[in-house]
Amino acid sequence: MRAYDFAPLYRATVGFDRVADLMDRVLTSEVNHTTYPPYNIEKTDEDAYRISVAVAGFADADLNVEQRENALIVSAKKGEDGSERTYLHRGIATRAFEKRFHLADHVRVTGASHTDGMLHVDLVREVPEALKPRTIEIANGSTKAIEGKKSKKPVEA
Repeated sequence: MRAYDFAPLYRATVGFDRVADLMDRVLTSEVNHTTYPPYNIEKTDEDAYRISVAVAGFADADLNVEQRENALIVSAKKGEDGSERTYLHRGIATRAFEKRFHLADHVRVTGASHTDGMLHVDLVREVPEALKPRTIEIANGSTKAIEGKKSKKPVEA
């Protein structure tokens, strides 16, 4: 078991408490981390991602995909089929699961599809205009503020 002390981070930074909390949560859940069901996380574009979860044996009605705040929750529960079966070998696990993925700010789910035993969840990062980089115009040093303009036309009385 690893023990990390994030106290120096709290003492030397302001506003990064969420990052420290996230790292602490990830490191403490490492002990209880389950590999079922297997999944992939891929970057499909500069600001697009796809999470693929192997869900063999589950129907669309058995699956649930939900986004709550900065978390994506993928869960499944197999319904009872009512038939008695005798397995000689059972290698396809259809036990209930709940998989949580922590999402960065401004990442949202754009869609989900279930084909060939794979659940694909597409995500996109949409940075608001106010947070995007912008170019600041640099004023010329000889430019002075305009207080009043002198008219070239003579003033009529």
